[in-house]
Amino acid sequence: MTRAMALTQTDFQKFFNPRHIAIVGVSTGNYKFGGTSFLMKLQDGGYPGKLYPINPNAKEIRGLKIFPDVLSLPEVPDLAMVCVAAKFVPSVLEQCAQIGLRHIHILTSGFNETGREEGRRLEEQLVAISKANRLLIIGPNCMGPYCPSARLTAWGAIPGLSGTLGIISQSGGLTQRLTEYTYSLGIGVGKAVSFGNGTVLNATDFLEAMAEDESISIIAMYLESVRDGRRFLQIARDVGKKKPIILWKGGESRAGAATAASHTGAMSGEQRLWEAFFRQTGTIHVRSMNECVDIIMALSMLSAPAGKGVFIIGGGGGNSVACGDLCVREGLDVPQLSASSMESLRRVVPVAGSIAGNPLDMWLTFTDAGYLADVLDLAYKDPSVSMVIVDRLIPRKAFHMPDMIDPTPEIIEFLQSRHNKKPTVFAIDSEGGDPDLVRKGSNLKTQFCNSGIPAYPSVRRAARALFHLYSYHNFRKKSESSRK
Repeated sequence: MTRAMALTQTDFQKFFNPRHIAIVGVSTGNYKFGGTSFLMKLQDGGYPGKLYPINPNAKEIRGLKIFPDVLSLPEVPDLAMVCVAAKFVPSVLEQCAQIGLRHIHILTSGFNETGREEGRRLEEQLVAISKANRLLIIGPNCMGPYCPSARLTAWGAIPGLSGTLGIISQSGGLTQRLTEYTYSLGIGVGKAVSFGNGTVLNATDFLEAMAEDESISIIAMYLESVRDGRRFLQIARDVGKKKPIILWKGGESRAGAATAASHTGAMSGEQRLWEAFFRQTGTIHVRSMNECVDIIMALSMLSAPAGKGVFIIGGGGGNSVACGDLCVREGLDVPQLSASSMESLRRVVPVAGSIAGNPLDMWLTFTDAGYLADVLDLAYKDPSVSMVIVDRLIPRKAFHMPDMIDPTPEIIEFLQSRHNKKPTVFAIDSEGGDPDLVRKGSNLKTQFCNSGIPAYPSVRRAARALFHLYSYHNFRKKSESSRK
């Protein structure tokens, strides 16, 4: 399938900030996913524009007048959300074309992704109607556009949090989860789009548009396939030099590729070609929701590191050894500290029961915010250190820790006062099956993240996020050098 036409920035913005929306296919009966649930979510999220529900057999829903069809609308809406059965979609598109309604999202499934001749034929009709009438179509088989700043939240986190993250995804379910996940960490979304089969507008169109959108600073993608690999490569190569692209590529395994083919009706492509793509574009390759969110958090909250040397602060000899191993396995360096740093540490770290060095084994960093602040200042001055991971233990009965005032607010205040600090993250060990530990860990993580300080549930995840952060900025630095 080929594009009907280019997606201009004006058209792109109209999809995400429509003044009025026609919802084709609402039901006045019991709750039903589709037009009815989209209408409800838009109302619940406080969408300020006009909503025009369409159903030929009803008069009113949720306080709104229902119109029998697109042709009977009193004005031309900016956006149509089409939620009728697949066989009726072509006629709806014809009506949209007749009144000049060009921006269309098709929620409906039942097209090429089914693998059946009828679905393939219907999808070809969509392309033909789009080309003949210059229609811009998101879908079919997708959740469509999402924009918290415009209260365009028919799905995802509602009302959501506005920010600078752009999301482009073939999967509606994963896109919804990503908006909820980032919202819980205080990271806002500028625009998100679930584009499904990508019959008219596809991943490359939205990547190009988000690259030009000054309100978007980070682009996260979930893709199972790309229709025009050459164009996608060229645009990603250009975008990556100014904005980070994070790509979760679905269908890497044989089983995943087979499922992807039935999900959106397109093959995922050879793995070796994707590996070359990541090398050439600087796109950050992730393989899970957690890994995707972890690097989003790092890019959103941290400055560019000068290198990949990490200083690890924690307590417990075995734990320090394990943390050092984890960081090295994830691609980071654990350098020896400078002579002056070691001299300073030896003055304040007891010989017995602690280890002065990198990693630093010193129990007092868990309980004394002032002591931790001094250690961090030492790390920020050390030329061998580019990043810092603080292992933040949660107080519990298993450890011999006295009752004390929570040092977290003081730690956060200190970090916020160091505007030029090196990238610093926290690892909060809340795993292990204890529900109370999970609860405390989640609350502590939220405290840090909502204060603009990345916090991860393990050292491994923190280290991987920092390696991705270093790798992307190193790619940009090399790209800039090659242009001079």
